[in-house]
Amino acid sequence: MLAVSKTRPAAILREAFEAGQRLFGENYLQEALEKQQALKDLEDIEWHYIGALQSNKTRDVAEHFSWVHTVDREKIARRLSEARPASLGPLNVCLQVNISGERSKSGVTPEALPALAEQVLALPGLRLRGLMSIPAISDDPEQQRIPHAALRELFEQLVRRYPQAPLDTLSMGMSSDMEAAIDEGATLVRPGTAIFGSRD
Repeated sequence: MLAVSKTRPAAILREAFEAGQRLFGENYLQEALEKQQALKDLEDIEWHYIGALQSNKTRDVAEHFSWVHTVDREKIARRLSEARPASLGPLNVCLQVNISGERSKSGVTPEALPALAEQVLALPGLRLRGLMSIPAISDDPEQQRIPHAALRELFEQLVRRYPQAPLDTLSMGMSSDMEAAIDEGATLVRPGTAIFGSRD
């Protein structure tokens, strides 16, 4: 379970850590770096970057996070790989897929996914772990399952195509559609409101 902690103060994250939460997902780089500094005494906290990723952020993200969930093009992947300090080992990444085909959403198209996966697998500073999506919002549990099932199918295709790759992660499902995502095989869910409550 990845606690989506954007806009939440470091003190609240510390409370969640003390309750047993270890994985935290941040969308905004500068805010995340400040929290990491405030919580640097928490040795086994794990930071995941889940925000939109521009070229000018890749160095800081590569140096300060264990995971990136939002890789959707080769240029960003290459910059992350080049910036990743060798002392930290490869950066775990998920490829973000625009599974619902929304123009407002980031992500590689399903058709372009195999080519991007091949490019990422060739980068020494990255470890491709799986796929991530943010589907169109629906209140209907059955409708929620459809894009999650589609992402799982793409994931299974990649696993068959690259049996030697460390593909083990389906990052899908947030507070409102977590159960549907789990039903369709999510290995990592990203709740925020369900943990921290509604934002002001």
